[in-house]
Amino acid sequence: MADSEVLNQNEIDSLLSALDSGNVDVEEMKESDESSEVKKYDFRRPNKLSKEQMRTLQMIHENFARLLTTTLSTRLRSMVDFEVASIEQLSYREFIRSLPEPTIIGISELDPLDGQFIFEINPEVGFTIIDRLFGGLGKPIEDIRPFTDIEQVVLKKSLNWILQSFTEAWENLLDIKPNLKELESNPEFTQIVPDNDMTIIITLTSTVSDSEGLVNICIPYIMLEPIVSQLNAQHWFSNTRREQTDEHIDQLKDRVKKAQVDLFAELGETDLTVEDILYLKKGDIVKLNKKVKEPIDVKVGQIKKFKAIPGNFNKQHALKIISVKNEDVEEGDLDE
Repeated sequence: MADSEVLNQNEIDSLLSALDSGNVDVEEMKESDESSEVKKYDFRRPNKLSKEQMRTLQMIHENFARLLTTTLSTRLRSMVDFEVASIEQLSYREFIRSLPEPTIIGISELDPLDGQFIFEINPEVGFTIIDRLFGGLGKPIEDIRPFTDIEQVVLKKSLNWILQSFTEAWENLLDIKPNLKELESNPEFTQIVPDNDMTIIITLTSTVSDSEGLVNICIPYIMLEPIVSQLNAQHWFSNTRREQTDEHIDQLKDRVKKAQVDLFAELGETDLTVEDILYLKKGDIVKLNKKVKEPIDVKVGQIKKFKAIPGNFNKQHALKIISVKNEDVEEGDLDE
């Protein structure tokens, strides 16, 4: 018995006096003792991470889910939504047994951490991503089947897009570089750690076009062990609020430079009645408000940015930029 649990003589005398005076009820003491919380501990499935460390991982992957929603929405030009559903600690064998077959399993490295982790996507969601990339409507597939060689190539490219968001999601904690090593469809043929090793399973709910399914991220504990001490809210928020040095600003500029934007060239405008539009046919000429050699407006997104002359270059339609508008956006530059 610990010293803190041993009463001295004065404490014993005080307790006996309280019992005699009725200030302390013995039955209440018994009920209080019986209602004390008992925590079960399974030695076959030990919890490797604390609640705070698990919460930090959840914050990282909530950020990842937001980044993934934005990335795939842009790539697929369709409604996409990812949210963290749960995060738990399971043995590797339990995780593998929970997966369907066939499924999409991306086995990846996470440099500079040692080992491999798994990014698993429900096949229904995977087929929808493929369908959208091939120009389809993204309708759910009726019968799940193995992926063809061409579909596997497209899936690898899609997984690389997804893993790019991993780097940004983890940047407040660690500078990591995910690297997809191989693609597998049968969980039983996938072995990245021994069956009894503990893993961290982050489950995301995903909606891509009309399809819904789960996405699982399986990270072995042994892979996270070197950075376990950094998995705390204090470390996370201190890095989030770090000073914006010239290096960080340059990194932000590099990311912005790689962002894809839509470019529109407006050849001209005109007003037509509904009756005019109904009777338009092949060969009709619609007169615009600009002359052939008159400069046209070129928009970046919804902002008028350039003046250009339309023409041809190497037998393709092209624009020759002749002026750049002032960088300060004026009120009239945005379409209402």
